[in-house]
Formats: sequence, structure tokens, C-alpha cells
Amino acid sequence: MLTISDKAQDILCKHKNNNDFVRITVKSGGCSGMTYDATIVADKSTDDKIVYRNGAITVITDDASLPYLHGLEIDYSNDLISAGFRFNNRSNDSSCGCGGSFSVTGFPQASNEGMSCGS
Repeated sequence: MLTISDKAQDILCKHKNNNDFVRITVKSGGCSGMTYDATIVADKSTDDKIVYRNGAITVITDDASLPYLHGLEIDYSNDLISAGFRFNNRSNDSSCGCGGSFSVTGFPQASNEGMSCGS
């Protein structure tokens, strides 16, 4: 379903407690219509799905976001311009120039009127 680089796993482990989960969801936003949102949470709801488990990292998501996570690769870059987590998904049909948002053919698209990268 998804992969997380060793570097990204190391950074996640430093920012979470032992039993925390990494929740990845898809939200409306950015110039291409959708963005990935990742948060560290202490609890998993009964509706959440586990989509990744490796060592201390367990990733959960909701039903609405699940189809968008297929093929997702998460990495971490510490370059000077834009350090942070990188979400790359070859299943996406298009993404904005900075890689902050994406779109997929055949899925409902949110209105992106008035939005820009990082919205």
C-alpha cells in the first residue's frame, strides 16, 4: 500500500511516543485540489484502518483517504530550501510544481477556487 523510507521512519520515531499512531489523510487544498495531511495521534478510532506497520511506526487512515494512499512513498529531506517530509505517489495523475498537492482522475475533485500551494 505505502512505503516509508528509513530516514522518514527515524524522524517519525523521534517525534512520537511509543504507542502513538501516524494518521495520514487526504484533504481538499493546494492548487491541484488535494493534499496529504499527516499527524501524530495517541488514539485510533474503531473506523480507522491500519495501512502500514513496521517496528515502532503504525500508520492509520480513514475510509475516505484509503484509495489515495495506494502507491504513496514517504521520505524526509533536510535540504536547505524545503526540509521536511515528502509525499510522492506515482498513482497520482498530476501534482503542482512544488509537489504539495495532487489530483487523480476518476475521483471526486474538490473545488480549488482561491487556493494555492500549501492551502
